[in-house]
Amino acid sequence: MTGAPIRTLLLWCPDWPVLAAEIVDGVPATEAVVVLHANRVVACSERARAEGVRRGLRKREAQGRCPQLTVVEYDPGRDARAFEPVVAALEELVAGVEVVRPGACAVAARGPSRYLGGEEAAAERLIEHVAQSCLVESQVGIADGVFAAGLAARAGRVVAPGGTQAFLAGMPVEALGRSALADLLRRLGVRTLGDFAALPAGDVLARFGFDGALAHRLAAGRDHRPLAVRQPPTDLTVTSTYDEPIDRVDAAAFAARALAEQLHDRLAGHGLACTRLGIEAVTEHGQELHRVWRHDGLLTASAIADRVRWQLDGWLSGSNGRAGARPARPTAGIIRLRLIPDGVLAQAGLQTGLWGETGEERERAHRALSRVQGILGPEAVVTAVLGGGRSPADQVRLVPWGDERLPGRAGGGGAGRPADRGGEVPPWPGRLPPPAPAVVLPSPLAATVHDASGEPVVISARLAVSAVPARLVVGTGRPAEIVGWAGPWPVDERWWAPAEARRRARFQVSLADGTALLLAVEAGQWLVEAIYD
Repeated sequence: MTGAPIRTLLLWCPDWPVLAAEIVDGVPATEAVVVLHANRVVACSERARAEGVRRGLRKREAQGRCPQLTVVEYDPGRDARAFEPVVAALEELVAGVEVVRPGACAVAARGPSRYLGGEEAAAERLIEHVAQSCLVESQVGIADGVFAAGLAARAGRVVAPGGTQAFLAGMPVEALGRSALADLLRRLGVRTLGDFAALPAGDVLARFGFDGALAHRLAAGRDHRPLAVRQPPTDLTVTSTYDEPIDRVDAAAFAARALAEQLHDRLAGHGLACTRLGIEAVTEHGQELHRVWRHDGLLTASAIADRVRWQLDGWLSGSNGRAGARPARPTAGIIRLRLIPDGVLAQAGLQTGLWGETGEERERAHRALSRVQGILGPEAVVTAVLGGGRSPADQVRLVPWGDERLPGRAGGGGAGRPADRGGEVPPWPGRLPPPAPAVVLPSPLAATVHDASGEPVVISARLAVSAVPARLVVGTGRPAEIVGWAGPWPVDERWWAPAEARRRARFQVSLADGTALLLAVEAGQWLVEAIYD
């Protein structure tokens, strides 16, 4: 490990977990607040420190010192989300920011010091900008290396070039952030970083291992690792503003085509394609509309344009739903349209075969079906997707061509079960054994089942069959002889919600003419649900 430490500027926000709890959850940071992890204090507010609360205390001891404490559980995700605006504000003035942890970020000091008038002027400018942009107090430290800069930030110091080793020498060994190592060093009589740095490196490695050797380098001011620069995300969204509000479908289609081509060109320029498309619109009266479209594959320019046109058509004119329901139209015409690519992937293209044949048929079919959709609408072309469920009708759903083909949650009694990912259907209690029926009737047919003496066959609450099924009558048809049967397969769905509860049992029967049927009995009524091939 060779090389000189990088002159580093580090911005530190004191008590960040407490501030993050205030930003995200509204916990007042001016009160006595502690953040706990594993029942120990990891951060506390200034008022809590005034009451004697310190990091590392157990919850009960902290509450004993300050009974009016507000306790917040540690949430690293919350800390990171709340810190993102601070990093974004810092990137408005400097480039190459590294997030050390939520509450602290570093940048090479050379650039800011040159165009902001020196290191001290750069530190003051960054502190002021973060305070004005995010209403967050911060401190800046500048030293050689990230470790030393972090300690300098806690003191609000700018360590002169070449003075980092002397600055670190007087620090206690607890500054290393390794409690076990610090405790051992103190018991050995090593109390400062200077004392630790004076030890031979080989002896430190032999006694304390690799982590101890790394801490030894930090104590000596030899932290020279390059900054892991944070790359700001590329803004791929496209927006168009219209002087004349769009309130006609034909005008919306024209606008959608132009904006879709612009988005596709921007994605292609970065070698990307998207699988999900966010569509946002703002009306003249300030009404905001938003919808996300998913796609099973990479969205082309025409596919993006079609989905934007379909969505604008739905917003501006609406489409009749069940029972004639029509969604409310926007209060005014659209004056701003925005497309947001989501689920961005690298555009690797289609790998064809040696002679160009692989994938061509699928591509031609995709173009043809997409063209039909573009003329008739997204629901005009649908494909079947297998999913979870107990009845044959629940196990297949129809999705528009091009939409994601993920197995969905079954409608009948499937509420509460997560959608299956990865194409495999999970086992469902009460599901019929294979083979699956060839034809599922859209509406089950009423039927009656009789035994050999002509009495109706009934199913008890304990699923006991009153007699052997002998004859089946479907609707007003003629009786058919039953030569074989299997079952019952009981299903008791949503029993915890009386208004939605459904209890039924299914049977498979074979008739004398070779027909095989799937029957269900519910509330004493026999039904024909499906036909086997």
